[in-house]
Amino acid sequence: MAGGNGREKKKPQRQATERAPDAPVQVGAKALIMSGYGINSEMETQEALARAGMGSDIVHSNDLIAGRKTLSGYRLLVFPGGFSYGDDTGAGNAYANRVRNNLWGDLEKFLDGDNLVLGICNGFQILANLGLVPAFDKKYTREIALMPNRKGVLECRFVTIKPAADNLWTRGIERISCPVSHGEGNFYCSPDTLQRLKDQKMITFRYCRDDMSPADGEYPHNPNGSVEDIAGITSEDGKVLGLMPHPERAMEFVNLYDWPYQKEMMKRKGIEPPQESLNMQFFKNITRYFQ
Repeated sequence: MAGGNGREKKKPQRQATERAPDAPVQVGAKALIMSGYGINSEMETQEALARAGMGSDIVHSNDLIAGRKTLSGYRLLVFPGGFSYGDDTGAGNAYANRVRNNLWGDLEKFLDGDNLVLGICNGFQILANLGLVPAFDKKYTREIALMPNRKGVLECRFVTIKPAADNLWTRGIERISCPVSHGEGNFYCSPDTLQRLKDQKMITFRYCRDDMSPADGEYPHNPNGSVEDIAGITSEDGKVLGLMPHPERAMEFVNLYDWPYQKEMMKRKGIEPPQESLNMQFFKNITRYFQ
C-alpha cells in the first residue's frame, strides 16, 4: 500500500542481533561488548552471542566512563578484537590504561561477582596489560606478554586450535577452525609462570595441525611463535579467558576455508552439511554458564 508520498513503504530489515524464529531463547544474563577507537569486531561478537541465545549491548568506553552505562547491569564483559588506538603504544596498552585509570573500581567489583570476562585478539592483549590473566592469587599484575609475531608481519590466516583443558569455555569442543588477525600474538611468559599455568590447567587452547597433532611451534600451524603453542589462557579462577584467534569470524559452516571440500565429503556420506560451524559451541558454552 502506498504512503502519503505515493511511494511504497519498505518493511524495516531485521537487525543482525534480533532473534530469528528458530534461534534459542535468550537467557536473562546480558553481555556488555566494549567498543572504542580502533575496536572493529563488536558486531560479529554480538551476532555470535545472539545466535547462542545471549543478548548484548555494544558500549563505548566513553559511555562507561561518563556513567551513561554501568557494568553492574551485565554478567559477561567482552573486549573484542581490533587495533585499539592503533596499537601505537603497544598492542592493547592504551585501551588498558584507559580502563585502569577510569574504570578500575567498577571492574574489580565485576570480577568479584559471578561474572565472566572474554578478551579476543586485541581483547586478549588488553587483558594481559590489565593483569586480568593469569591473575594469580587475585593479583592483577602483568605476568604475560603478547609479543610481535615471530615473522615480524601481520598474520591473517585460518588456524586450528584445540582445547588444552576441560573447563566452562571448552566443553563439547573438539577443535576450532577460525582466523587469526594480529601482529602481536606471540605468547610469552617466564618459566615459573608457564609451569604454574600448566600445573593449574589454565592453558585453555593450543594451536595444532589440521590432524589435531601438536603444532610444535612450527609455522603456519603456530602462526606467531607462541611458547608451547598457547592460543588462550584463563585467569586462576577460570572466569576470565584471553584468546588470540577469532571464533566469532567463522560462525557459519561456509565461513570455513575448506567448506567446499567438507561439503563434498559429507555429500558422499549422505550427511547434510550444517548451517553453523563447530565454533558456535564456544559461545553456547558461555550462554550455558548463565542458565
